[in-house]
Amino acid sequence: MVRRIDVTGTARVRLAAWEFADPPKGHGETDRAPGVLLLHGLMGRASHWAVTARWLAERHRAVALDQRGHGRSERPADGAFTRESYVADAAAAVEQLGLAPAVLIGHSMGALTAWQLAAERPELVRAVVISDMRASALGAASQREWEDWFRSWPVPFATLADVRRWFGEDDPRLERPSPARGEFFAEVMAERADGWRPVFSRRQMLRSRATWVHDAHWDSLAQVGCPALVVRGLDGELGRAEAQEMVRVLPRGRYAEVADAGHLVHHDQPDAWRAAVEPFLEGVLTD
Repeated sequence: MVRRIDVTGTARVRLAAWEFADPPKGHGETDRAPGVLLLHGLMGRASHWAVTARWLAERHRAVALDQRGHGRSERPADGAFTRESYVADAAAAVEQLGLAPAVLIGHSMGALTAWQLAAERPELVRAVVISDMRASALGAASQREWEDWFRSWPVPFATLADVRRWFGEDDPRLERPSPARGEFFAEVMAERADGWRPVFSRRQMLRSRATWVHDAHWDSLAQVGCPALVVRGLDGELGRAEAQEMVRVLPRGRYAEVADAGHLVHHDQPDAWRAAVEPFLEGVLTD
């Protein structure tokens, strides 16, 4: 069962949270299960966590959040897409859903949100899983590359098969075919009168990204006092040397890597992702 839970984010932005499990019944065991908040990356949505959330639900109360500008959450035309707003939204979700102290599992931009929340509001966070997110600044050139990439999208797509083919095979940024990447982008498209278009605004995505790509985030990482697991795909964007330095900087950091996985670690190798994350969570539960 999947149920939607509405959350009010900062500046009263309407956010959609999703629980991919049977809803709690009264005040039974499910209510007392440790809380987990899943935070997708830029352009993602809560449904990308469905497989992970369902196995998490065996031991936890797992909720995935559509962050502002993404999925079914509000896309305020003049709204803030700052680091502060994303972190405040995540804090609001933890508090309003009664998840604290929560395990935060974040991918890419969502991982940055997770560790910044853990640094700023440690009373809300029990542990953090950081999936394929760099702590180093990416720089202005990276932002320009994304602007060019967005302009290259052949939007609108005639069919979802075209979406899967372009993002999974034809995108010039790809080094080799990636069916999982094609499926990722198929989930963030909606049918319009002229074809299939992204559910998000590419302009807003660039605004969101511009608030963190120019800065390094080592200082906030060092302030994460709870247990933290850094996970990288061997073919992802986070290199081994930087990942291991992140683990060193984290006061209670640990490291895991997933073979044959790119940036979308939990999509590319869901079983290996689970094998990397589950022992860490078991340790957190018994700590």
